Amino acid sequence: MSTSRVAVVTGAARGIGAATARRLAKDGNAVAILDLDEAACVEVAEAIAAEGGRAIGVGCDVASAEQVEAAVARVASELGAPTILVNNAGIIRDNLLFKMTEGDWDSVMAVHLKGAFLMTKACQAHMTAEKYGRIVNLSSSSAQGNRGQANYSAAKAGLQGFTKTLAIELGKFGVTANAVAPGFIQTDMTAATAERIGMEFDKFIEYSASQIPVQRVGQPEDIAATISFLCSEEAGFVSGQVIYVAGGPLD
Repeated sequence: MSTSRVAVVTGAARGIGAATARRLAKDGNAVAILDLDEAACVEVAEAIAAEGGRAIGVGCDVASAEQVEAAVARVASELGAPTILVNNAGIIRDNLLFKMTEGDWDSVMAVHLKGAFLMTKACQAHMTAEKYGRIVNLSSSSAQGNRGQANYSAAKAGLQGFTKTLAIELGKFGVTANAVAPGFIQTDMTAATAERIGMEFDKFIEYSASQIPVQRVGQPEDIAATISFLCSEEAGFVSGQVIYVAGGPLD
């Protein structure tokens, strides 16, 4: 039997984050939807509330320590101690290495790596006090390398090392940490990639599906389902793992 917990999902105004927030609410958890755009967060929270769930939308730049501390304090005050954290917030600033600017590099590192660090540091205080926690970090199949994504690939690979270290450090407090690495998922972010390479999104999806063993691209709900399991009570012996959800074998 599962117990209702308080979950925080970053980058949850759309795409994988929004699907994950909805799924965790459906699982019986109260959910805080964090994103830069508070109005968009509130929309997702209201949709969850309309289906009988408990949720709040909180505007937050995960790369700002002050904003993260304020956001997590608000979640604890309004919903209760957050013991589930999904670090999903991410941006892309794709370019070939010789065209990539320092700003392109720094902004991607700030959101993916610094953001995950700040959010985890703030939430783990509640998890260790409660002697229970579930942390899921969003990596990517791009962690194995992807043309035009030196910054994104490095950040997503970095999150895997971060995840394994969290599992080692926090295990004795009843906290697990795992990473989910999506393959091609149909979202605004992959639409932006299609635009960057000059391909119609429909054609991009069709081509990508032809390269995937299950012969389709992923949907946000595919990722949300895996995250749901890792955040469950039953997943208490799964920690420090990187699970590729990509429609085929990736190591």
